[in-house]
Amino acid sequence: MRTDELDYALPPDRIAQEPCDPRDAARLLVLDRASGALHEDRFHNVARYLRAGDCLAMNDTRVIRARLHGRKATGGRVEVFLLTEREAGLWEALVRPSAKVKPGTTVAFAGGVEAEAGETVPGGRRLVRFNRPDVIARLEEIGEVPLPPYVHRDGADPRDAERYQTIYAAKPGAVAAPTAGLHFTPRVFEAIEAVGATRAYLTLHVGYGTFRPIQTETVEAHALEPETFELSEETAAQLNRTRAAGGRVVAVGTTCTRVLETQYREGAYRSGSGQTAHYIHPPYTFAAVDALQTNFHLPRSSLLALVCAFAGRDLIMEAYQYAIREGFRFYSYGDVMLIL
Repeated sequence: MRTDELDYALPPDRIAQEPCDPRDAARLLVLDRASGALHEDRFHNVARYLRAGDCLAMNDTRVIRARLHGRKATGGRVEVFLLTEREAGLWEALVRPSAKVKPGTTVAFAGGVEAEAGETVPGGRRLVRFNRPDVIARLEEIGEVPLPPYVHRDGADPRDAERYQTIYAAKPGAVAAPTAGLHFTPRVFEAIEAVGATRAYLTLHVGYGTFRPIQTETVEAHALEPETFELSEETAAQLNRTRAAGGRVVAVGTTCTRVLETQYREGAYRSGSGQTAHYIHPPYTFAAVDALQTNFHLPRSSLLALVCAFAGRDLIMEAYQYAIREGFRFYSYGDVMLIL
């Protein structure tokens, strides 16, 4: 598949800069794969499209305050963007300006936290070793929420710390939010329970690579960066019961989709943990997901490739053109699709 088949033109004013308030006021575009029909609604009515016995699989990762601002002993400013924790206190990170931060340089942050910049590793990243192992716990005091590069702020907005998290975020480790889940509220959960649908949780710590566009000529030549996941025995059992009883497994987001497809083997969901670089693009036969809730994604992205694999490239592009014409809001803080 040519990568330019995942291209589309989006007016800049369609890129959402602020989340909906309340969360569940986001517009909902429902796409029926069988008929190709499109239907507009609001997300607070999403339970209308679920049935008794369905189960929503949801990613309970929590976005860490991964962007740190510090200074060298000379007074020079340094930004450290944490990406992956290799071991307690040792991280892969983006360091800016990297050329002016030599290996061995100490960078001081607020609260007595310091880090020593290490060697360069693949992808233009640096190893950074902190003077304490409990870095994630200290990030709430010294770090900033790492908003996507297309969300622009003149300065840090404290509201983003709450709004760029799902209400069920529990396990710290992501540097980007599983944005399909940002729309849920307690009243939506109550409505879902009222129709007899259930929820199950898994974890995938979304990495910075989620924003990396496909730069190869063909979609197939692209590769995903590995991301850490966990699918518990309890969740696997719940999903298997759902399927056995005739219910649908509804993946809330592309992150959940990748974990479910990774852990579905020999006709069953399997518990497990580790890393997945499972890259889903057309053509692909889904085994673990019956319906997909997902935001509107960037052109030439692996996320859009996954959605095209689920519903067909032509149908998705038709839906995207409809959403653009009708003024839907795109990307992380934007509106949402439900693909049945």
